[in-house]
Amino acid sequence: MRVCDFDYELPEEKIAKYPPMERGSTRLLVLNRQTGAIQHDYYAALGAFLQEGDLLVLNNTRVLRARLHAIKSTGAKIELMLLEKHEEEQTQVLYRGRLKKGDILVAHNHKLQVADIVDDGIARIELLAEGELADLFNHFGGVPIPPYLKREAEEVDRERYQTVFAELPGSVAAPTASLNMTQDLLEKLYRKGVEVAALTLHVGLGTFLPIRAELLQEHVMHREFYSIPPKSVEKIRSIKASGGRVVAVGTTVTRALEHAGERIATFFGDNSLTGEADIFIYPGYQFRFVDALLTNFHAPRSTVLMLAAACAGADNLRNAYREALEKGYYFLSYGDSMLIS
Repeated sequence: MRVCDFDYELPEEKIAKYPPMERGSTRLLVLNRQTGAIQHDYYAALGAFLQEGDLLVLNNTRVLRARLHAIKSTGAKIELMLLEKHEEEQTQVLYRGRLKKGDILVAHNHKLQVADIVDDGIARIELLAEGELADLFNHFGGVPIPPYLKREAEEVDRERYQTVFAELPGSVAAPTASLNMTQDLLEKLYRKGVEVAALTLHVGLGTFLPIRAELLQEHVMHREFYSIPPKSVEKIRSIKASGGRVVAVGTTVTRALEHAGERIATFFGDNSLTGEADIFIYPGYQFRFVDALLTNFHAPRSTVLMLAAACAGADNLRNAYREALEKGYYFLSYGDSMLIS
């Protein structure tokens, strides 16, 4: 299977450049993956397509203010992007400019030192004072909105590029399928008998990286740290045993659950089930735990588009995208959503 099989024309005017005026007011396309049938509604009406006994799984990661500008001793300006949190200490940054090991940088009167050049464009940075590097970014940094928005982050992004249930900091991109979720909608789902569970997957910049391989089998996925609390593991097992559906809110939740795989069935203990998800899901993949997927409309040739195609069926997804474009849906992070069930 080739990457070009997942290409399509996305007009610039169909990309949502800003969030909707009211959170949760976006549209929802509902796709039956068995029949290919399509329905049109609104995100706020999600409950009409879920049923008692379903389990909605959310990603409670919190987006860091990950973009920071620094100055070298030469006066050269360097842009730093804090990379997502993993199990190890969070000290790596993506940088734009020229750096070498030992360079001293100043950002908002704080001195930083380049401890090492890890890879092309990636460095390990140390704060030359007490405190955490992540705290410096979170205090002075900018919101890392996606590059395809082609604008600088604004005040509106501080709140809206974050879910209402964001809790554990570590992501440099939002779990966008949840950006339109509201507490009011969650309460309505709860009253209907829909269970809710949370996990954490810290979303990385790899979400936006282009696939350089021509064949899908040659692409190497980026790693993203996840943690599934014991209560969530138990809820997932219980729902599957009772014949209910696990509804993943977003591709990030899907990657965490499917990477955890059979460990969910055998995991016991007081600590969370953790891992580094590097799973690449594309058509032909057999899902172990995810029965339905709530997701956004994704960019051409992206790994998240391929994951959606694996869930929906490539032909079904292609037809749904064509209809969404014809009916004026908005795409990407701040856009409309799709429920694949």
